[in-house]
Parts: sequence; structure tokens; C-alpha cells
Amino acid sequence: MSQNILEIKDLFVQYSAGKDTVRAVNGINLTLEEGESLGLVGETGAGKTTTALSIMRLIPNPPGKITGGEILYRGENLMEKSEAEMRKIRGHEISMIFQDPMTALNPMLSVGDQIAEVIRLHEKISRADAMRKACAMMEVVGIEGGRAGEYPHQFSGGMKQRIVIAIALACNPSLLIADEPTTALDVTIQAQVLELIEQLKRKFNTSLLLITHDLGVVAEVCSKVAIIYAGEIVEYGTLKHIYENPSHPYTIGLFGSIPNLNETVHRLSPIPGLMPDPTKLPDGCAFEERCSQACEACGKGVMPYVEIEPGHMVRCIKFAGKEC
Repeated sequence: MSQNILEIKDLFVQYSAGKDTVRAVNGINLTLEEGESLGLVGETGAGKTTTALSIMRLIPNPPGKITGGEILYRGENLMEKSEAEMRKIRGHEISMIFQDPMTALNPMLSVGDQIAEVIRLHEKISRADAMRKACAMMEVVGIEGGRAGEYPHQFSGGMKQRIVIAIALACNPSLLIADEPTTALDVTIQAQVLELIEQLKRKFNTSLLLITHDLGVVAEVCSKVAIIYAGEIVEYGTLKHIYENPSHPYTIGLFGSIPNLNETVHRLSPIPGLMPDPTKLPDGCAFEERCSQACEACGKGVMPYVEIEPGHMVRCIKFAGKEC
């Protein structure tokens, strides 16, 4: 039996935008083992959230459509599940912390009712028992259970995020997808939320897919890292591989954009330019126009995905033994 709780194989997702087709995800391959934490890192528009929504089978159709690939959860292809079967999986087996707690919560319902709703959907218990479990879950995430009758507007941003986490973990899922769970929070609350996610992950032995654009967040929580660019994984490896031996020019550029407290520099080294238009992706390496090491061979054909050391993969022609 495979130890992988999640396997994504050659996933392609497109969105229709009038006469144009947005190629959001372009052949992603990922694996996540039981109890493992994987960080999916990339800038805005790279395809991170689309990948997460694909796992949950929540791509809005129209305009979005999964056009190819498989998503295996415990060996079963989620693409072959009916909507009724997926409703049983969402929130129970696989849960997601959505990106913005301000909009993820219903302002018309008390937070206790919103947590209890998930519990009642998946467990055959009374409304009163569900509310008791909801109050207990609030205590787990550091909020007094007595506040279950209050509404989202009565909580701060950090506490709203804790409520969203409580909803996601209410039924003890095996896989948790966290879509930029600290983006809207100040650095102090960010640290508290990350510590909370790590504690709950250990307590419930939950596998974690963390989506972020912040390499610092990944270093705190994850054991493996996948760097995504223009809908493709361009580098994948352990935390040590990526942080001690970043190899793809895009990964190197991401680290060059981060301030280093041990060095005195006048300016950071940002990655020049913008991501390519997803409706007009180039034939070849999508990073070519922004890459200082690009050559003529980068502009055509499928870029090789090379294992440069055990478990460390890079999508770049310079590692394929070809002349550039």
C-alpha cells in the first residue's frame, strides 16, 4: 500500500475568458505523504489556489474546467467521484482553510452555528451535541466557548482566522489545505496562527498542504516545498534542498528578494518583469523572459524535469545535460 495520502498526476485546469483560454494549471505532479507538510510557493497568479480548489472539486464550472489529470486521495481518483460523494469527503476527509477569513464566514450566522453545521453534516448527532462540540473546538483554537453565540463582526481578524481553522478541523480531517492562512494578518498574529496550525496538525496527525507566497512561513511549518510558476512545478524537494541549494533561477530569484539580516545591502534583487499572460504562454520555459541565465534553447519545447539529487527535482534545461 502506498504511504501517499494525496497524489496529483498531470493536472491541467483552464478557464474560459470570452474568446481566450486561461491556462491556469499546466501538468502539475505532486505527492503528499501521511502526516507530511508540503508548502506550495509562488507569486500571485501562479496557480496555487486553483490547484487547491481542484483537490476539493470546487473549480467553478463555468468558467473553469479540469481538462486532464488525476487527483488520488488514498488511492481513489477524486475526479471519478459524484458530487454527492464529494460532499461526504469535503470537511470530513479533506478540509480547506480559505484565503480570507473576512469573507469565508457568513455574517448572518453565529460562529458556533457555523462550526456546528460542519459537525452535523458529517456526524449523526443532535443539534445540542453539535453545539457542545463546536464550543469545545473553539476552546481548542484558543477562543472561549461561551462566545459561540456571537457573530463574525464581533471578532478581530486573527480570531476570525481561528474560527475558520476550527471549522476546517471540526471533523478531524486527514488532509488540511491551508490557502494563505496568514496573508491578512499582522506579523504577531501570523506567528500565533502558524503555531496553532502546527500544534493542531501534531495533535490530530493531519497532513498539510500549505499554500503561500512567503518562504518564511514555509520554513516554519513545512518539511517539503514545491515552487510553482505559471501553472508548473519548477522545483521540488525537502526544506533542506530548497533552502540550502535553490537551483531553479526562479527559486534563486525568490530568495534574492528576501532581506537578509546578516548582510548590508542598499537594494534587494527583485525578479524583473511580470509573469507571462496565462492566455498566451510561450512555447518553452515560461520563466525565459525574466531569467538572466536564459538561452536560445529555453524558448522552445517542453522543459525537462530533472532530479539533481535524490528527491530534489528542477524543471530547467541547464540541468538536462544539453548545450545551452
